Amino acid sequence: MTMEQTQRPVLKVAPESGEVLFDVKDLQVYFPIHEGFFKSMVATGKRFVKAVDHVSFQVKKGEILALVGESGCGKTTTGRALLRLEDATGGEILYKGQPVNKYSGKELRDYRRKAQIIFQDPYNSINPKQTIFDIVAEPLEVNNVCSSEREKEERVITAISEAGLRPATEYLYRYPHELSGGQRQRVCIAGATVLDPDVIVADEPVASLDVSIRNDILKLMVEEKEKLGVTYIFITHDLSLAWVISDRIAVMYLGRIVEIGDTEEVVANPQHPYTKALISVIPVPDPLAKREHVILKGETPNPKDIPSGCRFHPRCPEAIDACKEIDPEDVHIGGDHYAACIRIK
Repeated sequence: MTMEQTQRPVLKVAPESGEVLFDVKDLQVYFPIHEGFFKSMVATGKRFVKAVDHVSFQVKKGEILALVGESGCGKTTTGRALLRLEDATGGEILYKGQPVNKYSGKELRDYRRKAQIIFQDPYNSINPKQTIFDIVAEPLEVNNVCSSEREKEERVITAISEAGLRPATEYLYRYPHELSGGQRQRVCIAGATVLDPDVIVADEPVASLDVSIRNDILKLMVEEKEKLGVTYIFITHDLSLAWVISDRIAVMYLGRIVEIGDTEEVVANPQHPYTKALISVIPVPDPLAKREHVILKGETPNPKDIPSGCRFHPRCPEAIDACKEIDPEDVHIGGDHYAACIRIK
């Protein structure tokens, strides 16, 4: 059985317009390596971990773009850079045509009202000493959004209710330790949506949750998207989740986007060997299906010492000698589909 023959449980709803919300151009986020005293004395130059290395992509208004890849590929750092939680070393991030890296003061505060984040771990991302009301109300207070206590209470109750905690009044004065993992993540979602943001970076939002409640959280995110018109950047290591929820997929490997395109196109017609390997191990609901799994050899190279040429060549089952020398450029497959591999015809 092929991926094309497998029926996908459709949660996604395609964006209504092609308006570009984010335009990321040649983004670089490097972290300096702090050597020991003796190594620093003999070092010939400063070394860096290239977490995000010359990444370019666009995010359209109203879509869900999934950033997919192994741990350490740079997907979370990319999301944090979009929100100015990490400083870009180079490149440019345009939000509605304006450079994010030049925001300061009031401009930066206004931007962060419109760009929110849902963290991976709901056990550590909320303050255990605050009530649910205080957690969800904090963004409103920090940004001086409400003109009265009544307006603040109404907005908090609405956000909690829309996040699936009903009746909301029963949760207002509970503490995080009184909630389950799924309920805590709903609180995080309420805290992210209470400001009516334009975009939410969802960093592995269901990775720490039981499988039984993951689908409920994903459905909630799609419902919130439709109600609020919010755009999601969905970060995950699980391609099957991206397949279910996203409109487009960007596959990352060692700081680079190696393939990007419409979800259905990328899954049905993968071009990069890394994407092919990820798709080959997605479970299909047929115990009799026979599929060839591509198991990659070796470990992901250390980002402190990125291989020459194509950075995937040490693990690539299709590599040729030229892959060791040539750093591939994006090849246009068709539509919005691009892949970086010299073997693509």
